[in-house]
Amino acid sequence: MKGFDKVQALKNVGSSWFGLGVTIAVGILLSPYIIHHLGDEAYGIWVLVFSLTGYYGLFDLGIRSSIIRFVSKYRAVDDQNELTKLLNTTLFGYIGVAMLLLTLTGVGAVYVDRLFHVAPALTSTVRWVFVMVGASLALGFPLGMFGGVLEGLQRFYWLNMTNVLAMLVRAALTVVALHYGYGLLMVTFITVLLPMISAVVRMLVVFRLLPIRYGLQYVSRSSLRQVGNYGAVTFMIIVAARLRFKTDAMVIGAFLSSSAITFFSIGARPVDYAAEIVSSLAQIFTPMSSHFDARGDRQTLRNIFVLGNRACALVMFPLTAVLLVLGKAIIEVWVGAKYVSSYPVMVVLLIPVAIWSAQATSGRVLMGMGRHKTLAMVTLGEGIANLVLSIVLVQRFGILGDAFGTAIPLFLTCTLFLPRHLCKELEVPVGHFLVEAYSLPLSLSAVLAIVLFGLQSWFRAHNYWQLLFQIGVGGGLYCGMLLWYLLHGGHLGVRLPGRLGAMFGSAATAPRSSMDTPAELDGVLDKEGGL
Repeated sequence: MKGFDKVQALKNVGSSWFGLGVTIAVGILLSPYIIHHLGDEAYGIWVLVFSLTGYYGLFDLGIRSSIIRFVSKYRAVDDQNELTKLLNTTLFGYIGVAMLLLTLTGVGAVYVDRLFHVAPALTSTVRWVFVMVGASLALGFPLGMFGGVLEGLQRFYWLNMTNVLAMLVRAALTVVALHYGYGLLMVTFITVLLPMISAVVRMLVVFRLLPIRYGLQYVSRSSLRQVGNYGAVTFMIIVAARLRFKTDAMVIGAFLSSSAITFFSIGARPVDYAAEIVSSLAQIFTPMSSHFDARGDRQTLRNIFVLGNRACALVMFPLTAVLLVLGKAIIEVWVGAKYVSSYPVMVVLLIPVAIWSAQATSGRVLMGMGRHKTLAMVTLGEGIANLVLSIVLVQRFGILGDAFGTAIPLFLTCTLFLPRHLCKELEVPVGHFLVEAYSLPLSLSAVLAIVLFGLQSWFRAHNYWQLLFQIGVGGGLYCGMLLWYLLHGGHLGVRLPGRLGAMFGSAATAPRSSMDTPAELDGVLDKEGGL
């Protein structure tokens, strides 16, 4: 693809995975330490407060996605004037949002303990945790704008470097604090302070990479309308995401107890980690799609759609196999046998999340093209259904009912709507998309699951070394099969560099002229047997 910087894409993806690897490693090692030092009740409160304040993200109003979209667009066409107006207008808007949220945080701190089942002894703690988290998130709006600018510039590695450093320092300080007897308040303070410091660093990086002027005179009504029109659609997706994944702790806290949140969180956390790994890959496709859409390169968008989703599936499907087969052992080794009862929650959430994550590129392409209105309406409906079902089912089936309330609507969205919708938008036959994107990941992951099941039947992992051995054997086999395919598979040829480039969409799998219409696409598949 002309204009596509493969080195930068690999740097972005590589740094994202490195950063996420550090995050997951820290989470795996740190979570049991925090749980056992704070206790189920205090840890549940911590999760609850972060889930509640997570709704502050709704006040973004889709502005961040607009920053990514239009920074990428204006850089593609080299329009410095519009870029200046865009950033000044969004920064001014974010400052107003921060002032509003600081006010809401002060009011909410008074009533937060009355909304959920909280032990009287922890009332004061809950209020202070809420104040610290709420205030940091409010200030994070204007500071966080510069992270969006870096994404629009496709400089994800700056984001990831600052995140890694903040994560490592946060983990070290948390361990020290708990070791010396400090409790939930100190852990919360450390947790909110380090991201703010990293946001300031990103702001300084943007000042250097993008030397534009800031001031009220550059705030523009036309930019505000443009951001508002695009952001209003994205806002529906943000609301849907909050309803989909951020209501569970609140529903469980309202109808069960804060300690029940801990058991649900343990089942959901590995699924979240797997989805985040895929998301860190897919995030590069929003500014990339916006770039090529601004240039009118429809063919490259098709390649990003198909090959990007294949890359997501090659990551998500093996992770799904590992969690399904080794899930109980993972929970036991991670936090203790006491929490193995969380495994059914993991399974219920995992299946639809895996299908959704395997299509992570689809939503990114739609947002990059500015054609995500239908997706927004469908996912918003799904989020509302999620909330209603979770409230109904949690009262009868406990935390497992809440998990089903999330899983059922998500499964319907990612199977009945998403594939057909984007195939229609890009004029790609559904059959071509499904075969080319998912036949290879499914085949390799099925073999991986069989091997892991055999290892699990041989011996059950009870410590990290045994678990790493089983995952290492299975993962090594999976990588070996994938490498063999890259070297020898199908009509893609026999040279590894060309195939690695093709996986990132750097070249079409057929001549450009043969990929222009759906009918001719089917002809290519019939002739060459697909991928």
